[in-house]
Parts: sequence; structure tokens; C-alpha cells
Amino acid sequence: MSHFLSASMLLATLLICAAVTAEPLTGEALYNSDKAPDSMLYDLPREVVPGVWSAIGATAPGTYANSGHNNNLSFVITDEGVLVVNAGDNYLLAKALHDEIKKITDKLVKYVVLENGQGHAMLGSNYWREQGVPVIAHVDAAHEIEEQSFALLEVMQERAKEKAAGTKVVMPDITFEDKKIIELGGEHIELLNLGPAHSPGDIVVWLPEKKLVISGDMAFHQRMLPLFEHTDTAAWIATWDSFAGLGAEVVIPGHGEPTDMATVTTYTRDYLLYLREKIGVVIENGGALQEAYEIDQSPYMHLPTAEFLAKRNAGQIFQSMEFEF
Repeated sequence: MSHFLSASMLLATLLICAAVTAEPLTGEALYNSDKAPDSMLYDLPREVVPGVWSAIGATAPGTYANSGHNNNLSFVITDEGVLVVNAGDNYLLAKALHDEIKKITDKLVKYVVLENGQGHAMLGSNYWREQGVPVIAHVDAAHEIEEQSFALLEVMQERAKEKAAGTKVVMPDITFEDKKIIELGGEHIELLNLGPAHSPGDIVVWLPEKKLVISGDMAFHQRMLPLFEHTDTAAWIATWDSFAGLGAEVVIPGHGEPTDMATVTTYTRDYLLYLREKIGVVIENGGALQEAYEIDQSPYMHLPTAEFLAKRNAGQIFQSMEFEF
């Protein structure tokens, strides 16, 4: 019990600190900021709860300035080794994360887990492969890597320029479907595919003894979530019940600061419900796509990336919901 209280107290401190910081970065500052100018990392790792660390990425899309570190690169330190969540956007970024891990612990990295098949999760995999570390992914994420990785590599190389050096596409070494359990140094770690969510093969990393979940793109809160053609928002909402059922007290999301379930529920599930309800009214009234673009999303427009995602999200949901009516 005292361990759980410690985790809760640490989270409360994080939330208080977040509350007194400046307003979220927007515009040019959002895209050109860098909290760790001497590292490829956008920001250096911090301990979220005892034994669990995360290097929190920029809330902007990947840019040259942030070196593609626009997602959270987390790791769990145990008595027998380290489990890393996300390989990173490129070879040099993966190396920079590993350099920081080695400053914190002398334990070897034993596993790298990909939260999905997106470029910033998997393109650094060949660095870890060189270190002899197996890379683990869901089978659907592996399929996405097989189909899209070379196109994603080209986009990253164009954006990152010389920072892309050394990056090569490799496939995951280990895949799984619904669940994979890792017992490492007394830590029970569950890799879970709870159902359809943001991207094919989305998983969460659940540490039940710490009541902490590394959610990947299951959960958002400090940037507007993006919707893609393959995103099934109705299924994502249904999957949320299983996610909430874990009973997590601390959430390290795919993007943004560590937080709690109430916060990610507001900006993920509730946002999807809000937009689907508004668009449902448009469709019932015989409205067109243009009316979906004009839906009021002001409760969420303060989020970074909302300025160019809000209309796109509305359009994606409108086009998918047309087939539901």
C-alpha cells in the first residue's frame, strides 16, 4: 500500500507542477522548441514513479528541431534489466535515449516494445538490434511496418536531414496478438492489445503492481488526437472500457506529461463522443461534409495541433459515420 501511495504522491506533484507552468506552446515556438539542446532528445528522462522513467516528447509533430522526439520514450528499470517502450524516430535518437539510460542505471536493456507501427515508435529499431536487444510489437503493428516503413523512412530522412544518419528499416523480432507477459527482475509487465484504438496494433504496457499504464496512443490529453482513415472511432470508444477497467492511477500517454485516467478520458473518449454526437446531428439533418468542418470544437481548440487537426478529424468521422446511418 505504501508503494501505491508513493506513486500517487509523485503524480500529484507532477500535476501541480504542470498547473503552474506557462501556457502551452503554440505557433513557431511549438515547432522550434527544445528542452535539451545538448541531446537529440527533446527532453531528458524523468522518474515518474520509482523505477519507471519517461523522456517526454514535444507536442508538435516531428520536426528537425525536436529530432523526431514528439512522442514519449519510456523505460522500466528492474533488478535484472531494463524494458524500453518505443524504439524512437531514428537511430541517433535511440542512441541518445540509451546514453541517458546508462547514466541512470548499469542494468542492460533487455527488451524494446513498440506501442504501434508509426515511424516515431519504430524507426530507431535497428540501433537496438545492433545492441542485441529484441524488439517486440503487436502482429498488426508489424504488418503496418512491413507495408509503410520505407515510405516513413523517406519522410523522416527528408525532415531530419543529417540527424537521420544510420537509420535503417528492420522488422520486429517478436510479435504477439492479445497479450504478452514479461517477468523481469521481479516486475510483472503486461503488453496488452485491448482492441481497436488509434492505430493498427496499438498496445498498452500495464504494470499492475505500480498501478501505472504506459498507454501509447490509446490515450491523449496535451495535444489533439489525430484521426486517420483506418481509425474506427466507435471501436476506440468501446475499447476504452477495457482500458479504464485496468484501474490505472498513473498514465504515461503516448504524447504529453504523465497524468491520470480522468484527464485522458476527458481529452480522448469524451472528445470522440462529443465529435461523433455533433456529426451525428449533421448527418441526421441531411448535412454535408462542409457542415462537419464547421462544427464547434472550442472546448478542445486550446490543445496543441488542434489548429490543423480539428477540421480533419471532423471530416474523418463524418465520412465513416455516413456508413453507420
